[in-house]
Amino acid sequence: MLAACAGYSTSYPPAPAVAATPDYNYIVGPGDTLNIIVWRNPELSMSVPVRPDGRVSTPLVDELVAQGKNSVEIARDVEKALSKLVRDPVVTIIVTSFVGPYSEQIRVVGQAAKPQALPYKQKMTLLDVMISVGGLTDFADGNGASITRASEGGKRYSVRLKDLIKRGDISANVEMKPGDILIIPQGWF
Repeated sequence: MLAACAGYSTSYPPAPAVAATPDYNYIVGPGDTLNIIVWRNPELSMSVPVRPDGRVSTPLVDELVAQGKNSVEIARDVEKALSKLVRDPVVTIIVTSFVGPYSEQIRVVGQAAKPQALPYKQKMTLLDVMISVGGLTDFADGNGASITRASEGGKRYSVRLKDLIKRGDISANVEMKPGDILIIPQGWF
């Protein structure tokens, strides 16, 4: 009972400080912008958005699925499609605007100043997330917050946002994983 009054959540284990994996590859999602460069064919090179259905269309290539693939896989798919019409196409894809697939976005709900979904970035930390959402509201129970980790089957971890933001305790800063949901409850007093 005393722990509940102090604002600390003891129902979940603390989140591990290190969570990023070194072999992470960015996966393209709806809303991303791709810069498609076809070597020696400037008329086929352009920037295109990934539509909500996860596809892109370019000259000579219609309805190419981009969602769920990395930039190299998309480049090989464009080369394959263009090889029917262009001799030995060499394609490079550069992602210029990042949103990412919904399954990899970091979602912040509850008593954040601006609850929202954020694109995941390698080595992103809890502090980075809190800066992006504008911090906590006046009514937030920062030390009662938790992370639900989709990559671990929905396992929940407690995090100490109040210690991190209000007290400057950097030991409370933890790395995020793709698909994490940060839940910030309202405090009672």
